[in-house]
Amino acid sequence: MASQEEKLRKIITIGFEIAQFKDIDLLLEKILFEARGFTNCDAGSIYVREGDELIFRYAQNDTMQRQLPPGKKLPYSTFKVPISNSSISGYVALNGFILNIPDAYQVDHKYPFSFNRSYDDVTGYRTCSILTIPLRNFRGLVIGVLQLINAMDAQNRAIPFVEADEELIAYFANNAANTIERAQMTREIILRMNKMAEMRDPKETGPHVNRVAAYSVALYEAWAFKRGIPQLEIDQHRDVLRMAAMLHDVGKVAISDTILKKPGRFTPEEFQVMKHHTLLGANLFSDIYSDFDESAAIVSINHHERWDGKGYPGHIDPITEKPLPGFENGDGSARGKQGEEIPLFGRIVALADVYDALSCRRCYKEAWDENEVLKTIGDEAGKQFDPELVEVFLENIDTFRQIEKLYPDKTE
Repeated sequence: MASQEEKLRKIITIGFEIAQFKDIDLLLEKILFEARGFTNCDAGSIYVREGDELIFRYAQNDTMQRQLPPGKKLPYSTFKVPISNSSISGYVALNGFILNIPDAYQVDHKYPFSFNRSYDDVTGYRTCSILTIPLRNFRGLVIGVLQLINAMDAQNRAIPFVEADEELIAYFANNAANTIERAQMTREIILRMNKMAEMRDPKETGPHVNRVAAYSVALYEAWAFKRGIPQLEIDQHRDVLRMAAMLHDVGKVAISDTILKKPGRFTPEEFQVMKHHTLLGANLFSDIYSDFDESAAIVSINHHERWDGKGYPGHIDPITEKPLPGFENGDGSARGKQGEEIPLFGRIVALADVYDALSCRRCYKEAWDENEVLKTIGDEAGKQFDPELVEVFLENIDTFRQIEKLYPDKTE
């Protein structure tokens, strides 16, 4: 058994690892995964505070995961919990201290809450031990709750969580809380950039860009898993992809309102101006300071390219706006990128963006029927879209449906 000193070193190492994540959603997932690994527990969930409520953000469950095909993710629904004494997580958020419950079905009567068995009743899972930890920032404010379920012994049996580990996991949770706040600030900056585009173009909403980003990451993960790419490489790429995909259309902020808000079809001349948003977006990230800058530029300039080479803007220098040498058409325009000439992130966001555009209601159209959406995307394999990505997409459509529920459009 590891000593407390060895456990502390492990906690410090994990802290360095989670600090590398910039995107809030992927960070929360990583925090939960690492906390579960440290305590050797079977399941867990993580909540983020919004006002007087906790928003359920992520869940992991090894027992339930093993019942799914390889590469599939466990589905879950998001919900809200009041910060009050009516639930375990709400109680911990309200009172600000760790709660270690040896058996969820025999909660001490001194507590004002009882365990909600509805998930166990539906799935057949048996929740035994629960360790619930407040996520407290450097100002002492509780910004969320980490809940770990069913510590496991060497024989894979559920046992109570070790009380001696509580101080270490609290140290981890406090560091995680500060990392979460930094990631929330990054997300807010990205959303504010998108709000500028939203003010100009009502199609570019917060839920839309969040869905496109989440679809892109899910598609990349499934594609990478199928290709046997190491998890460390997947984690590194999906973090920057998530943020870059949110800014795929940010170049629209520089397009004239006359064109951007036109309710009808564009004239050929107007469409040429509209296509310019890909170059404008890429130019915002032309000074490369990080992997994020590079990925954001790649996504901006490539998400309207087509697998068959009929997309735009093609092989063009975003700064000079001239075709790259050797890639000119006879009329002096740039030849469209085709096949794997289009960077992977561009091919992924292209598919995710079209799926969301077809699936959701817009100011100029109603949402398409799902069967019609899937048929259209399937028909475009090898034409508009990378055929391998279309295959992966169709194999994981359940994940996409779940993401759509997590980021619903605001109702008027």
